[in-house]
Amino acid sequence: MTVWILFLSLVVVILALDLGVFNKTPHIISTKEASKWTGIWVTLSFIFSGVIYWLYGTQYINNPNSLSQTNAALKFITGYLIELSLSIDNIFVIAVIFTSFKIPQKYQHRVLFWGILGAIVFRGLMISFGVIIINKFTWTTYVFGVFLLFTAIKMLFSKDGEDNFNPKDSFVYKTLGKIIPVTSEHDKEKFFIRNYKGKKAATPLFVALIVIEMMDVLFAVDSVPAILAITSDPFIVFSSNIFAILGLRSMYFFLANMLEKFSYLEYSLIAILSFVGVKMLAHDYLHIPEWASLSFIALALAGGVFYSLHRDKKEHENKPSRDEE
Repeated sequence: MTVWILFLSLVVVILALDLGVFNKTPHIISTKEASKWTGIWVTLSFIFSGVIYWLYGTQYINNPNSLSQTNAALKFITGYLIELSLSIDNIFVIAVIFTSFKIPQKYQHRVLFWGILGAIVFRGLMISFGVIIINKFTWTTYVFGVFLLFTAIKMLFSKDGEDNFNPKDSFVYKTLGKIIPVTSEHDKEKFFIRNYKGKKAATPLFVALIVIEMMDVLFAVDSVPAILAITSDPFIVFSSNIFAILGLRSMYFFLANMLEKFSYLEYSLIAILSFVGVKMLAHDYLHIPEWASLSFIALALAGGVFYSLHRDKKEHENKPSRDEE
């Protein structure tokens, strides 16, 4: 319990420093600043795998699955990479939400900050229930495996433009409008203002926040079973999730202006979900070493990134210049 309290305290301190010191004044986050923070979060995550290695060699943490130190550290890194890769789809949706509600760039960080607080709570609840279910009813492993394979197949065969998402048509947006007045006006970084009738109304910032929170819950339906395929150890599952979520903001601002360049990353996600789904279904008959799982996921991600950049370069080279038109 002490380790959990210390870890949650660390998360609170990090978030307090983020909003109260590093991003106290709203500003447009440049690609350079975002890339720096993305590098910091990735580095911190890998450093924390060392903490995991140390912890699981002590009596300070409950080790229900009797994991070795090396295995625990590898499972953390594997889980972190899975969550990070599945967050890429989330980034695409966040970009659509911000565009739809015309959220100024300088206030987007504030929305994501509070969105991450909500995501931590929701993920914590979903992970707790997921671990309890998978440990109590072992047959649910097969259910999760089939679900992940179904998700991968659905992604593979969905046509471009078929799943266009319009936040203003969503159930969340329509329901919110019935509960509280919603205004299209902005007042700096405020979530609520007084409308022309003098009533408190939700600004587009608050509406975007709620829609992002609900979308994260939907994405967690995929990501939580995926990481439970790696391990059912509560602390490793939760901590790897949290590090991926904490790095999501900087990764969003890093990738926001380059989303089109990474269009083939979708196939990396399909490969990862398929691999994890098969691993869950075959866990009684086939043992895949942790280093092999980690290698496959890392290669799938790297392959998607490099192929996307290669195709983007080719398309620009083949695009006729103005002089040739």
